[in-house]
Amino acid sequence: MIRACPHCGVENRIPARHLAHRGRCGNCKRDLAPLSEPLSVGSEEFDDITRNATVPVLVDFWASWCGPCRMVAPEVKRAAEDLAGKAIVLKVDTEAHPDLAQRYNVQSIPNFVVLAMGNVVRQQAGAVNRQVMRQWIEEST
Repeated sequence: MIRACPHCGVENRIPARHLAHRGRCGNCKRDLAPLSEPLSVGSEEFDDITRNATVPVLVDFWASWCGPCRMVAPEVKRAAEDLAGKAIVLKVDTEAHPDLAQRYNVQSIPNFVVLAMGNVVRQQAGAVNRQVMRQWIEEST
């Protein structure tokens, strides 16, 4: 994954297994905080992250036309901030990546999946708040 340094703007390549860790910019040597925002991914990035992550992964399956998905998006963003260093939060657009939705038998959205070591530990359809998302992650560790 490529992440821009918030201090100098230089792009840094971060392996999926280190997205939840504190790192250091290759250019300015300042700290790079753990990923603290939802990451929109396609199939290749999804597989890399879920296969190599050292922390649980919370996946939000959504679509732009879905009202409840748009309503829950701020909660997903806040959950990613709350869970920085403890989990990775991914967003999968089911319209753009129907293969991933089919792989997880997503039939209604929003749909949340928690993966640990690449295995599904929880899946739930419907809007939830960030406290529930945090609880799912705590229960999966």
